[in-house]
This record gives sequence, C-alpha cells and structure tokens, in this order.
Amino acid sequence: MDNDPALLPERLRSMPSRLLAQAGGYAQRTSADALAAFGLRQHHYALLAALAEFGPASQSALSDRTGVYRSDLVGALNELGERGLVSRSPDPGDRRRNVVSISAAGRQQLRRLDTALRQAQERLLAPLAAADRQRLLELLGRLLAGREH
Repeated sequence: MDNDPALLPERLRSMPSRLLAQAGGYAQRTSADALAAFGLRQHHYALLAALAEFGPASQSALSDRTGVYRSDLVGALNELGERGLVSRSPDPGDRRRNVVSISAAGRQQLRRLDTALRQAQERLLAPLAAADRQRLLELLGRLLAGREH
C-alpha cells in the first residue's frame, strides 16, 4: 500500500490502532536497522541486556525474562557464543542445566548497541519536541499498563 495518507479514507487515517501499528512498524524497523549494522537482531540485544542487568541465568530464566522463545533461544545463544559475547557453563546446582553469562566483550558490544539504539530512538522521535516525547512515553506506558491480559 502506498504510504501517502491522503490516499486513505479518513476513517483509516484517524484510527488509533492503525496509527499505532504504523508507528510501531517504523519503530521496529528503525531499531532493527541499528542492530543489523552489527550483524545482530532484537533478541540478541534483549539477551545481552538481561544478562548485563540481572547477571548469569539459566536458559529457561532468560527465555522467561526476555520473551525469546525457548526454541529460538539456543540458536541465539549459539550465535552470541560464537562471537565471544556470552558463555555457557554447567549449573553447579543442576548439571543438566546451563548458566549463561555475558562476557567482557559482550558488555563492550552492549555499550555500542546502546549507543546505536539511542541514536535510532532520536531519529524516530526527531519530529517531536522534548515535552511531546516525554508525553508520548507517558501515554504509551499508560495505554500498555491498562491493557487486558
């Protein structure tokens, strides 16, 4: 579909769900492009961020904390491990389980990713004044906090 809003019926142009979906798609692409410059995807970033913030964790706990499906988690951890960004070791309490840790190289890469994502967020929100940005974040937070489960 052409991106020219003038070609759409008014009822579509003013539909909140459509506007949020379009903004969300643009936001997702903006972040994905920033991560792709490093050869990584959103789930890689989520795993590194969780490990940096909360410390070593089991694969199961990482899946629960990040929302990365367990079926995708092992592959993502393998990719991060191949780059030396994480390590896995047997859990001393249950040798059938692995504990995943972020490496020094992973922390360094995470800082670079944070910078790239901050810049991407700046580009995303560039049309808005600082007060409008803050208000948008507040409103989105309220909208998501009030959703039905």
